[in-house]
Amino acid sequence: MKPIEATGVTRTFGTFTAVNNANITLHTGEVVGLLGANGAGKTTLIKMILGLLIPTAGHIRLFGRPQSRQQRHRIGYVPQNLGLYPDLTAKENLEFRTKIFGVTAQNTGITPFGNKLVGSIPLGLQRRAAFAAATQHQPELLILDEPTSGVSPLARSKLWDQIHARAENETAVLVSTHYMDEALQTDRLIVMAEGKILADGSANEIVAGRKTVEITTDRWADAFNLLDCDSPDSSTPRVSLAGRKVRVMSQSIDTIRDKLDKAGINADVKLVDATLDETIVKLAS
Repeated sequence: MKPIEATGVTRTFGTFTAVNNANITLHTGEVVGLLGANGAGKTTLIKMILGLLIPTAGHIRLFGRPQSRQQRHRIGYVPQNLGLYPDLTAKENLEFRTKIFGVTAQNTGITPFGNKLVGSIPLGLQRRAAFAAATQHQPELLILDEPTSGVSPLARSKLWDQIHARAENETAVLVSTHYMDEALQTDRLIVMAEGKILADGSANEIVAGRKTVEITTDRWADAFNLLDCDSPDSSTPRVSLAGRKVRVMSQSIDTIRDKLDKAGINADVKLVDATLDETIVKLAS
């Protein structure tokens, strides 16, 4: 029995297609990252899974059954806006949530700030409170929509420790993010762009032997400017810097060598393994 099974799910708003024929499965104890830029369709897809939006087409099953109010009690959800009442304390927010789910309040680790109004505490603490509120009824499926946006690296790390702890206790986790370092902490990635799912698999499976041209030269700035020049040709290689190494998302290594030679730039040019973010840019282009 899979916590999520979505088949051919589409959502349109007038003539705009926010999600286009998406297929998703999620297994118990699995952490799946939903990766994509703003506007990729991540939040719309999440809202359809939760039943907050009705799909224009396709089918969604939760825990092997059609969506229902009863299924909602098995899910913990942290939306982008956190879903907390800013004029209540963190403790009051959690107590309100326990009454909705009919459970006993848990020791959630908010004691240091529990008596403070949510609207008065830093965003990192607000996100801790939201996570606690979403998990105190021990959900079997946890859905997090960009849960670490705007918080410090330390707070992000602590939250991911909690995510993995939940998964180890057989909670299925679907978490949307646009941070590549977070994407690498998942068991599997679903990559979205313009409403479509471009890839589904582990980070290694998605990169799948893709290569990038790496250029090492004392004249790295000149090499970067040469290869990054604007052109109406959409096939122009995308260029980035990794320290003082220039990386070009293209396998036409001979063309790049020829450009550098003609410009009088002495360089070591070789093919290396692509990174996940380079691969995603390539998939979305």
